[in-house]
Amino acid sequence: MADAGAIGSPPKELLGFASYLHSPSKSGLRAREGVLNGRRVQYFKGKSALNALTKEEGGKKPRCASREEAVEWIQELLDFQLIVRCDRDAQAASMLRINPMQNVDEDTYYAWLYEGSQIMVILGGIGVVAVVLAGVMFPLWPSVLRNGTWYLSMVALGLLGLLFAIAIVRLIVYIITVIACPQGLWIFPNLFEDVGFFESFVPLHAWEAPKNANKPAAQSSAAGSADADAEASADAGTEHSKDE
Repeated sequence: MADAGAIGSPPKELLGFASYLHSPSKSGLRAREGVLNGRRVQYFKGKSALNALTKEEGGKKPRCASREEAVEWIQELLDFQLIVRCDRDAQAASMLRINPMQNVDEDTYYAWLYEGSQIMVILGGIGVVAVVLAGVMFPLWPSVLRNGTWYLSMVALGLLGLLFAIAIVRLIVYIITVIACPQGLWIFPNLFEDVGFFESFVPLHAWEAPKNANKPAAQSSAAGSADADAEASADAGTEHSKDE
């Protein structure tokens, strides 16, 4: 554990600890969204952080062996300004303000100043710039690449047009069958359902279930209940007459 001295570059060990605590998938610490000095931040309660660091889950040893060790780690995060102790506004819970006492307390809140690894952000920015430059420099592409791109775009437009055509045809078929029969016939009934690509085209067709399919069963059950009640009443009347 690093010594808490003058504020400088945090040691790698402390950065690794901050990365662990900052990731909900690793530590299980769930942070909330708040606003600190006009900036959107994530914040958590001290007690939740201590529980996440000392709780054993899935047979894995906790990050900290004791609650005192967890307090020391969190204090180092404060010393290197990776987190900051803050208070919530009484009227707006999402509005935060920095507390002058930068120590560890289970009942107070802490906002993240540490933003985690920026590698994915950098790679994403490079990717966006590369795509934009590639689009701008399209006239300078080799003829083979330009022709390939044109063919791919035509294939994509063809598939999109085929999807629209299938949707129109299946709607026409459904309307015709609804008029001709009590039930409507759907071609590719799972086409717009939340299923996989291949499952969208299985089965090939299906008849729509009638809306009142359950009514006869409900009516028959209701009739059966009424008959049972009538028989029970009749039996009761018979027993009463016998008693007289």
